[in-house]
Amino acid sequence: MRDAEKRTKEIKIRCTQGEYEALVLRSDRPRLAEWMREQCLGVRAPRSRPVPLVEPALLRQLSGLGNNLNQIARALNGEHFHALDRATILSALAALQRDLDVIREEYTGHDR
Repeated sequence: MRDAEKRTKEIKIRCTQGEYEALVLRSDRPRLAEWMREQCLGVRAPRSRPVPLVEPALLRQLSGLGNNLNQIARALNGEHFHALDRATILSALAALQRDLDVIREEYTGHDR
């Protein structure tokens, strides 16, 4: 299958519970459809997302930073600030988000 080509056709099959369980047991893929395509078409499906090449500790830090940013944004949306204060804070948050995106790209090799 070409990268740009979308899957638009659907094939429905009926099977017994036993047949279904036998197919699932034979499958080494998380999705039965991927395994069936591989078996029937002889083409191994590429991973939809590459495995991140990042340390778990860094992921936890980034996750914590992202959670903090979300809490700040929620607080800003719920409080009454002067327009200039809000604009300054939102600008700083946007800069932090860009920095986080750069770190993610640097350490994982792909965008969101």
